[in-house]
Amino acid sequence: MTARGIRTAGVAAVLAGCAAGALLVWPTTGFEEELPDKGFVLRYEEPAAADRQNSRFLQDRKIAESVLDDLNDYLALPYRVTVVARSCAGEGTGYDPQERRVELCYDDLTEERELFERAGDPRPDEPLAEVVRETLHHEAGHALVDALDLRPGGDRAEEDAADRFAQVMLLLRDPEGGRTLLTAARAYDLAAAADPAPDPTDEHAPPAARAESHRCAVRGAAPDRHPDLATPPRADCPATWARTRDTWTHDLSPLLRR
Repeated sequence: MTARGIRTAGVAAVLAGCAAGALLVWPTTGFEEELPDKGFVLRYEEPAAADRQNSRFLQDRKIAESVLDDLNDYLALPYRVTVVARSCAGEGTGYDPQERRVELCYDDLTEERELFERAGDPRPDEPLAEVVRETLHHEAGHALVDALDLRPGGDRAEEDAADRFAQVMLLLRDPEGGRTLLTAARAYDLAAAADPAPDPTDEHAPPAARAESHRCAVRGAAPDRHPDLATPPRADCPATWARTRDTWTHDLSPLLRR
């Protein structure tokens, strides 16, 4: 699975386009429209030929629209963060704090779909959609660390905080959020099995550790709903989840819509 996290390289400025629906969405062509000053906004770029299937997948399912609508309903960002779906030529999905921009890479979806295909999933696009949802929440976590000027204590700590933000948003605001996190955990497990030697330069936790963090959050948030996740090493998951929930909801309090 392609590493997802913080982008440090600069990127081109966002172009204007057409607004559609409650969430402002700009295609690559169209009339000029004044950009909103605040909130998450979405733009689709024209894909490379190899990425057309993935571009259609995202636009047909409106995964990003759903996630960003919920973020905007819940939080009042002090400035605009643009999510751009585009072909990245292997660069990897990430958040650029200088540009206040998330790049959601069409080409990442091919690699993630292949994980499920190799595992024998007859309909790999179903778990893929859940992975994209988790990815967008993770990158939004980076944007909020930036917006709130939080100081987690280094790149690894920020990556862990972004994973925990995804857990909080999905488990508190989405009735199916537990399923999303468990599907993402499975994808991390498949990635770990495919490449059992983690990259020592990667600022993320190893995939297996990220998978277990998601399972622990799901178990801790609703122990009665997930008896299958009850193991002795997860005995502390309710307390771990409570800390995750309380820390993020406290940190988010300046941005919560009243």
